[in-house]
Amino acid sequence: MAAITVLALDGHTVERHSVADVAGLLERPETLVWVDIPECSDEAVAMLTDVLDCHPLAVRDCMQRNRVPRVRIYPHQQLLILHGPERGPSGHVHYLELDQLIGDKYVVTVHGPINPNLPIEVALRETSAVQRRLESGRFRPSSPFELSHAITSALTHRLEAFIEELTSDVWQLEQRVTGGHMGNPEEFLEELFQARHGLLAVRTMGALGAEVYGRVAALQTRVPPEELRLINDVVDQLTRIRALADGEREYLQGVIEFYRVRAETKMTIAAERLAVIAVVTLPITALSSIYGMNIIVNDRTQAGPLLAILAIMTVMSALLLTWAKRRGWW
Repeated sequence: MAAITVLALDGHTVERHSVADVAGLLERPETLVWVDIPECSDEAVAMLTDVLDCHPLAVRDCMQRNRVPRVRIYPHQQLLILHGPERGPSGHVHYLELDQLIGDKYVVTVHGPINPNLPIEVALRETSAVQRRLESGRFRPSSPFELSHAITSALTHRLEAFIEELTSDVWQLEQRVTGGHMGNPEEFLEELFQARHGLLAVRTMGALGAEVYGRVAALQTRVPPEELRLINDVVDQLTRIRALADGEREYLQGVIEFYRVRAETKMTIAAERLAVIAVVTLPITALSSIYGMNIIVNDRTQAGPLLAILAIMTVMSALLLTWAKRRGWW
């Protein structure tokens, strides 16, 4: 199990501490504490309950898997639940949960629970990126909301990168369609719908995340006025993610419809040709059946009657083909 990371941000310094130091760090003036919890263990639950005095419902939400993003406003903190994407096999998209508890002097990020088939590093991608920025001196937040904004922005960048990956797949599929590729229709349609599913998943993450931060922005009394711009910026970022995903999904839908129309047209043409064959052969089959049932079988082939019947069949076929051609059937 990955260890809990505790960072104390004081002016221009960044210090790493243990979980046992959190209570003392919160007593320091002008110190911002960030606790990153990879998995909500018993130690993490004890810290959330006894040290940070989190609401029991907030602790419960951090322990369990939440399938829908949400915001919870409590007297001393706010709980924000968002999701990030990770590609799985056969077009499946894993929802990586990221919970943020924002207090007056701290931010707590809780990951998971995640699929056991995924490494924990996948869930820590965004928070690890922000930690590297802090420790390199490239980022120095002055408030919990500024730190939360950086974490959520990193998640937004992951959503953009995910759309970029899917767009690359969409372009390749579009090139195959416009190039006349048919291949196995079932397998190709599955590839198309897998790409659309990924865009739909990331679109949902962006749309619901925007709704969550929109709720926070609406409660202006719970957000310091100087921090409201950060909340509005996150709303704008997530709304843009939704618009990007919608645009690519509509483009892919056009590719899917083009491919389906082409496949259906080929099937229609094939059906028409089969119908022509049936029309041409049906009278001949009827004539041969009647001839075979009503003419006594001879010991040897009668060339005259045989040639007459074959001539009649040829004339009938020619007449039927001419009629089908004039009707535009082939």
